[in-house]
Amino acid sequence: MNRNLLIAFGGALLLVTACSLPPFHSDEFQVSFSGQALAQKAGFLSEKTPTADTLLPPNIIILMADDLGYFDISLHGNTQIQTTNIDALARQGIECTRAYVSAPSCAPSRAGLITGRYQQRFGFENQLHERLPRNRFELFAARHFIHSNPWKIKKLTSIPNEAGRRREGLPPTEITLAEILKKREYRTAIFGKWHLGSAPFCQPHHLGFDEHFGFYGSHSLFAPEETPGIVNMRSPKDWTDKHIWSGQRNADCAVVRNGIVVEEPGYLTQRFAEEAIRFLEENQNHPFFLFVPFSAPHTPFQAPQDYYSRFPHIEDPARRVYLAMIAALDDAVGAIHQKVEELGLAPNTLIFFLSDNGGAEYTHATDNAPLNGGKITAFEGGLRVPFFLKWQGVIPAGTAYPHPVSSLDIFTTVCAAAHIPLPEGRAYDGVNLLPYLLGHEPGKPHESLFWKGGSTWTILKDDWKFFYHEETGQTRLYNLADDPYEAANLAGQYPGKIKELKTALGHWYAGMPKPLWPALVSFKHQDENGVFYFDN
Repeated sequence: MNRNLLIAFGGALLLVTACSLPPFHSDEFQVSFSGQALAQKAGFLSEKTPTADTLLPPNIIILMADDLGYFDISLHGNTQIQTTNIDALARQGIECTRAYVSAPSCAPSRAGLITGRYQQRFGFENQLHERLPRNRFELFAARHFIHSNPWKIKKLTSIPNEAGRRREGLPPTEITLAEILKKREYRTAIFGKWHLGSAPFCQPHHLGFDEHFGFYGSHSLFAPEETPGIVNMRSPKDWTDKHIWSGQRNADCAVVRNGIVVEEPGYLTQRFAEEAIRFLEENQNHPFFLFVPFSAPHTPFQAPQDYYSRFPHIEDPARRVYLAMIAALDDAVGAIHQKVEELGLAPNTLIFFLSDNGGAEYTHATDNAPLNGGKITAFEGGLRVPFFLKWQGVIPAGTAYPHPVSSLDIFTTVCAAAHIPLPEGRAYDGVNLLPYLLGHEPGKPHESLFWKGGSTWTILKDDWKFFYHEETGQTRLYNLADDPYEAANLAGQYPGKIKELKTALGHWYAGMPKPLWPALVSFKHQDENGVFYFDN
């Protein structure tokens, strides 16, 4: 047997042996199906909310972009595009200029918004991932042979077993905004990206939404790849892009209507707006909750040719498609807003607009500067988002609110506006913003805001923002009053402040459950202060 054959045989033997290694699945990762908690939830939701109001409760609309950075809109100085319709919502209502989401990535951020609670309270700490290593060899290969910079597959000790994987998603014991609004007999709909699990118990039409049209996963094709008139742009620079395109419209990337897979030839940004407009027309005489979590401008980069043609001056093709997607998003937002006005619903409709996290700089199509960092990171570029509220005749038009607010506040604000009490015995972290925005309540809505993903901890308190990575021991400390762009790391100068903030983080997290699934990847962020890692 010659040497080459021996090497090939040895390699094959090694591969077979490695692949036959026992899996490292664990039953420690399990979404709770506590019968007592489910019974308590059912009892609370079955109690109709008494009210002395003679007027209908306000309609609620939440319009949410996906990965739209703070400086991706013309209102905040983007000169390459005019987001006329998005800007109009801010100018006709109030802009919260320091608004934060509860996580710098899609799924945990959405879990916080839809429940009004820090997602760590129910184990939804980390991003949902469609694919996990199946055994130790696959993990070893992914960590050492896949060129994924600035991403790195983490050294996992265990992963959910098959039963745990099927249950990943929003625990059924949580109460969604749609479910609680049912107590006032709202009609409810969601059109867009869910990303809170695809198991039957955590599908939106089983969690309070009368209608759902969209997809369950982190992404889907905006239109079938071969659709005429659609510009497709694959990125050779973005490690995640190959995975994004491979999903096509299969599995959790499939387009569904109330749990049933449907064929959809249309461009999803436009289709979500069309479904929303139909819902408005059909429910204009009844209190409604309309949630439109658009998937734009998240990858895959696809845009209709007519939008792409608006930006001939943009030389970078990825940036050009990205701007075209935002333009389509802006028109979709405008179409929904215009329908609200046409139907005469504006005086009794509270509208929110926000993004689920900051711009994804790793796609090389956007830049959150002068904010530091972007999606995945807990720097300002990853957490600070456009955030507007409009309620004609209630919220003064053209105003701004300067203090930190959170996407968690949407749940509590909506319940207060609809006169629905929050359930007892369940911690809520959002604040009713209306008294603050209207000037009826002095002070700030939040003394502190907290974030945690895997090994990375962050707190914002009194303009001090502290980062801690428990595996590497790295720390960062900024004073945002003096340094809003997180340029000067003060960690070496204020040991007492670091001790105080680290203690506050520990108190906040005390008693919370372990994450229901592990963080899969670590993301390397590099700036003038060096390298810092964020788990996802």
